[in-house]
Amino acid sequence: MITPTLVLSDVNVGDLLPTLRYPVTATTVVLGALATRDWRPMHHDKDFAVNRNGTQDIFLNTPNQAAWFERYLSDWTGPHGRLGAVTFTMRGSVFPGDTMVFDGEVTGCSTDEAGCGWVSVALRLSVEGENKTTAAARIAIPKDADDNPWKRRGDAWRPSNDEGSS
Repeated sequence: MITPTLVLSDVNVGDLLPTLRYPVTATTVVLGALATRDWRPMHHDKDFAVNRNGTQDIFLNTPNQAAWFERYLSDWTGPHGRLGAVTFTMRGSVFPGDTMVFDGEVTGCSTDEAGCGWVSVALRLSVEGENKTTAAARIAIPKDADDNPWKRRGDAWRPSNDEGSS
């Protein structure tokens, strides 16, 4: 059994998640578009992005940013963290040469009717202090060392429910 790195009793409202910094290259942008089957040229063709779209370079697509938020959360929770929901608003583009900075803060902790532990987190992706994307996520984490949200099925897994009870 893999021991979870984070359990519900370890988390409190107001806790800050560790910062993640990642330098973006053209390869980061192109591989993200390729992995999500996004063939639109603004994600791999600099000439098209600059001369046709008027941007400074190719830029990260939406699913690539979503994947980075998921990676950020799973780095924090460990292998037993299970994403239930995420919403985000993109406010600016992320280009090669940028360094993405991910930060987060715990905004809620609860246990739902099925006994699943949930943490709500406000997230931010910034570049040089400028917010590029903000997000809100709800992630299931183990209530104790014997719990694993990935084993929940049916009525024991309710990712779309509201916060539940404390």
